[in-house]
Amino acid sequence: MKLRLILSILMIGMLLSACSSSPDEPPEPSPRTGPIPISVFAQQDVGQNLQTNAFSRFLEQTYGVDFNWEAIPYEGAKEKRQISLASGSYADTYILTAYIDQFSKAEELRYGKQGIFLPLNGLIDKYAPHIKAAFEENAALRELNTAPDGNIYGLVSFSECFHCSYPNKLWLNSVWLDKLHLAMPKTTADFKRVLEAFKTQDPNGNGVADEIPLSGSTEDFGVHIVPFLMNGFIYDDDRDYLMLKDGKVDSAANKPEWKEGLAFIKSLYDEGLIDPGAFTQSAEAYKKLGDNEGVAILGAGAAMHPEIFVGGETGSNRSRNYAPVPPLTGPHAAYAVHDEGGINPGAKFVITNKATPEAQIALIKMIDYIYTPEGQIHAESGEEGVGWRKPEPGEQALGKGVKPLFAGLVTKEGTPPNNSGWVGTGHFYMPKSYRDSWVQGTDMYAPNGYERRLQAATQLYAGKEPKELFPAWDVWVDEADAQRASMLETNLKNYIDQNTLQFITGAQDLDTGWDAYVKGLDDMGLSAYLSILQKGYDVYLRDRSK
Repeated sequence: MKLRLILSILMIGMLLSACSSSPDEPPEPSPRTGPIPISVFAQQDVGQNLQTNAFSRFLEQTYGVDFNWEAIPYEGAKEKRQISLASGSYADTYILTAYIDQFSKAEELRYGKQGIFLPLNGLIDKYAPHIKAAFEENAALRELNTAPDGNIYGLVSFSECFHCSYPNKLWLNSVWLDKLHLAMPKTTADFKRVLEAFKTQDPNGNGVADEIPLSGSTEDFGVHIVPFLMNGFIYDDDRDYLMLKDGKVDSAANKPEWKEGLAFIKSLYDEGLIDPGAFTQSAEAYKKLGDNEGVAILGAGAAMHPEIFVGGETGSNRSRNYAPVPPLTGPHAAYAVHDEGGINPGAKFVITNKATPEAQIALIKMIDYIYTPEGQIHAESGEEGVGWRKPEPGEQALGKGVKPLFAGLVTKEGTPPNNSGWVGTGHFYMPKSYRDSWVQGTDMYAPNGYERRLQAATQLYAGKEPKELFPAWDVWVDEADAQRASMLETNLKNYIDQNTLQFITGAQDLDTGWDAYVKGLDDMGLSAYLSILQKGYDVYLRDRSK
């Protein structure tokens, strides 16, 4: 399947390589009767139905459109999205969920130059005053969205979220720690001893060896266990395994420290301290583990925030029992993954050359609405009275001295989704001023104080990233290298991920297989990939110095 996918993508690239795009005059609408048909490729959460969704219906009625949804589940989202483009019969627009999957900057530039993604410049100038104003107010936002040729081929998911900017956290069962008279671990060795105690000393007190010391999931939101553990050895960005040293772009995944980190993680796995499901299970299965009926069985979980894997006060109420573990000090490092405030490089929204002029105009007007605070809350949380409400007298906003504008409505876990907003998919433009305007209670363990709790936890990670970081959100590759960079990026990441799992689980011997693995990276074009990124980084540095 992967080989066929690669060949298909290469074929479409060759067929369309002669096409080009430029920020021409925006289209003019043509007279028509009836709603404008628009096909949409999107990802949807479990229990969500974008076809019948209240926000979808609002957009249809307000902008005179008729959506035809190609909505896929989160699992396998990236491959399904790539296949949809390679087929040639792709949708008018892609509206993606940033932490699940979106177009990389290399893909964005590549498909833009091939004419598959339309430039949005003219549409924004003529039909999107709020997007235009946001670009004028925030030069960095405009730069994030603007390709080297001056075109805007897609829009990023922009969220100035402090706790999201350090996504790879680890949460430890503090009740178990106290019962076993253990201190919060500070080093990788300490952490292993804690996991051993969780496995062998019956911390849940039921007399059964049913404890699972450590688990995670295969999706995003910081749920991968490898990055948190690897960062005691070498920096793992949980994206493309890139690092910077003295201004030179390099890969962490072929270094002796990476091998040493794999050996440590393998030792945990071999002793039964890591749940094998951490490498295969969905977020839904992960949550069932944390909310195990009866006694708690999970000792530690990787996640951006604990209620990804365990219920809060309106559910199992176990969330409060999990405390954040500071970055562990290993033999060579004590890093935390930093990804620039929850801003994801690449594009979550694009319009393709399949869209009619009328569809293009309607789409940009819809996204422009979401760029207002009212539109963003509507997209993110749904209708007033269903997903959110106006503040009550005396309530405080998250930001100090900020006027509260919105308050979330907390529903009991297990309640069917209200299907009112575009969960995840609706995250478009959330500057700090927007996030700070949300009502938050002063008790950080109450449902309405959760964001305060996450901010406090994130202070343990802030500043622990390397002094030099590859700014993936700002670097564009050279136009001539875009197609090759996109292919190399995908293939190298898949290769590293697959071998990492095999080394940890013992499917491949780490000692005897390491040299062949490193050679495989070289044979796949790692040096060429790093060279392309280095050129882009050098341009980024040059532009910043102007």
